[in-house]
Amino acid sequence: MAVCHNCGNDYDKAFEIRKDGRSYAFDSFECAIATLAPTCPHCSARIIGHGVEAGGETFCCAHCAAREGETRLRDRA
Repeated sequence: MAVCHNCGNDYDKAFEIRKDGRSYAFDSFECAIATLAPTCPHCSARIIGHGVEAGGETFCCAHCAAREGETRLRDRA
């Protein structure tokens, strides 16, 4: 059994994720997302998909990037 890095639950079906040379144990994808998913700098949503990147930042969508001044990105072509 492993203790969840996020919530502390000791769970027999926990899983491990390695990122940037560190190892994390989680009891659910929800806890993994809360710990590891980046946050949109405009709306604070957790980015669990690809997101869009501009100016060294990752946004959840082109709309949020535009609200922060990035006008080159589009959600649809």
